[in-house]
Amino acid sequence: MKGLFVWITGARGFIGRHLARALADKGHRVCGLGHGLWSEPEARDAGIVQWLNGDVRTANLQSLARQQPGPPDAVFHLAGGSSVAAAIAAPLEDFDRTVGSTAELLDWLRQESPATRLIAVSSAAVYGSVQQGLLSEETACRPCSPYGFHKLMAEQLCGSYAESYGVRASAARLFSVYGRGLKKQLLWDLCTRLSAGGNVELSGTGEELRDWTDVRDVARALALLLESSLDGVSRINIGTGIGTSVRRIAELVCDAWPNAAAVTFNGRSRPGDPFSLVADAQRLSRLRFDWSISVEQGVVDYVRWFRRQLPPAFGPRRGD
Repeated sequence: MKGLFVWITGARGFIGRHLARALADKGHRVCGLGHGLWSEPEARDAGIVQWLNGDVRTANLQSLARQQPGPPDAVFHLAGGSSVAAAIAAPLEDFDRTVGSTAELLDWLRQESPATRLIAVSSAAVYGSVQQGLLSEETACRPCSPYGFHKLMAEQLCGSYAESYGVRASAARLFSVYGRGLKKQLLWDLCTRLSAGGNVELSGTGEELRDWTDVRDVARALALLLESSLDGVSRINIGTGIGTSVRRIAELVCDAWPNAAAVTFNGRSRPGDPFSLVADAQRLSRLRFDWSISVEQGVVDYVRWFRRQLPPAFGPRRGD
């Protein structure tokens, strides 16, 4: 496939970095927009040929476009809120980051680059807390947190611009993404507490089910969407279809951690925390995508990566 000109918003984030590298390795020219200073050598090492530090605002989009030979063939929109807890603590900020940035990007595309494909990276949080079984793209959405509501509103904006203006927009719903470089959520929290020593108590019952997806595979799946015709497909799950309990994840971490302490569960669920979020992956499977990293291998890789970040006194032992 001929290399495409691709923009990534939020390219400096956890998923954005992996996606940029995956796209660049496929021969695509990748430009990034997001927060943080990134030197030219650092950006190019990550697969980014042009980096602009700033919010997803019309002026910044215009500035990025002026520095390029032509409009982008596709935009992956990853900028936005990335935490249920942060959205609950500051809902207006999360609204602006997620819904406001999507509105700005859509309207810029409508006016300046209507032929560009937009893949807005959304979340399984749109499905909500009362779901059971595998969740297809047609499952009714009942979000239970500001984070989920804002992701759903961003998807609805994409649908509105697609229907009213012909913008080529689709939403990719990610499930529980983890992997090397992630410094938040369950795996980071559990490893951090194990490194401190002593027993660890986690929220919930431990039987909560999630569709755990290694970021390396997620980047491959998103990159595949560029090679697939998504016109007329408004949303697609990026999940394996396999549910793994939080208790099992904790066991895998402890098995990979030398002399791990005991992990218990307090039975109290956190606000906005659904019991089960597992994808119906049929739509993605029809694109001939195969998941290559099992949750067992992915968790071991994560623990090894985490332990390499520790000071020497706590660092990996021989064989890690």
